[in-house]
Amino acid sequence: MSHLATAEAMIAAYNAQDADLYVSYMTDDACEAGYRGAVVREGKEGTRTGLAAAFAKWPQNHAEIREKQAIGNYVLFREYVTRGPATDGSELVEPFEVIAVYSFEGDKCARVEFIR
Repeated sequence: MSHLATAEAMIAAYNAQDADLYVSYMTDDACEAGYRGAVVREGKEGTRTGLAAAFAKWPQNHAEIREKQAIGNYVLFREYVTRGPATDGSELVEPFEVIAVYSFEGDKCARVEFIR
């Protein structure tokens, strides 16, 4: 599977709200972080747990890939994200765009960084 196909499969798992499938495409020590910033979800388990919590809070959460490009060990997506109403009654999050940079080690994703 190409890096692009793997990142697309990760988004499909994300949209299906399947945190287990999403992290199956990641290295054990993978993480999600702000671009050149703080790690938001640490390791495969931290990512799975964090995503499961987000999916529980926003059951209508969805990311649409608007543009995509693969460059060596990197995949870049411009994503349009909608959350929908939160189950905890918190304020509605307006839809937003994000650039996601997927970094690969071998055939697994090692890091996802978000530029927002």
